[in-house]
Amino acid sequence: MQAVAITKTGDAGQLVVQQRAVPTPGSGEVLIRVYAAGVNRPDVFQRKGKYPAPAGVVADIPGLEIAGVIEACGSDGLRWKPGDRVCALLPGGGYAQYAVVDASHCLPIPEGLDFTAAACLPETVFTVWHNVMQRGKLQAGETLLVQGGSGGIGTTAIQLATLIGATVYATAGSREKCAFCEQLGATACVNYKEQDFAEQLADIPFDVILDSIGAPYFEKHISLLADEGRLIFINAAGGRAAQLDIMRLMQRRLTLSGSTLRARDRQFKSALRESVEREVWPWVTSGAFKPVVDQVFPLAEAAHAHEVMESGAFIGKLVLTI
Repeated sequence: MQAVAITKTGDAGQLVVQQRAVPTPGSGEVLIRVYAAGVNRPDVFQRKGKYPAPAGVVADIPGLEIAGVIEACGSDGLRWKPGDRVCALLPGGGYAQYAVVDASHCLPIPEGLDFTAAACLPETVFTVWHNVMQRGKLQAGETLLVQGGSGGIGTTAIQLATLIGATVYATAGSREKCAFCEQLGATACVNYKEQDFAEQLADIPFDVILDSIGAPYFEKHISLLADEGRLIFINAAGGRAAQLDIMRLMQRRLTLSGSTLRARDRQFKSALRESVEREVWPWVTSGAFKPVVDQVFPLAEAAHAHEVMESGAFIGKLVLTI
């Protein structure tokens, strides 16, 4: 099969198409013929040597979400059979014509949804659902702030939070991106390149803030949180270390939390998949939640897709077709 491998850590030019053996599914696994693979920022971090694959996972082929058709099932393939259309979360190996996936980490592709759109779902939906709804405990009637509302995570968070009945605000890096966030359901979006988002949103007590920046925004986020508010980290792209006034946290009863998904065990991901299928998939099936696809690239242009990802010149998701 063809696969895109990281030949060495570095720039996007280190992504090269290679010939690899088709993997074989073991017990509890399925082999998927991949038709589309989502491109995510963790793939870029892996290419740069900053986000290595977990032990036991193919180390040099990125790709955390795919959509395709089940080709074969190992023993105990659970509910699946060859020919089923699925999208799946995987810890690596998605930039390839075939991938082996834990059978319990697959979801059925709803009728009418193509492979390109379906490949946008697993990584972003799993991440948002766990962090905003499960860890952040966002409820109907509460208010959420989404940093980077125009990206894959952001567009997913805006839609899901709106669907559960929350009020959403966002930030983005251009007027076009802000307008898109508002069309998607955000009450307002602040262009952080033109305005100080903390000043613009100072009068709004936020119940939950979803942050991927980290240290540079930490004090601003603490000031924006309502009492009992929850600050949820899913990245620290701007820096890891921040100072915390512990007494202030205690007096306002704030919660700081965060998580990474890739290295979590199969049982956790299986339980999360069950929750997503039960709670989110009806919205996907009905069309109430729509993946936002900006650009599509053939597998051989994975390096260009990474360059676009790093440039920020997109809204929603980037996808490889295979």
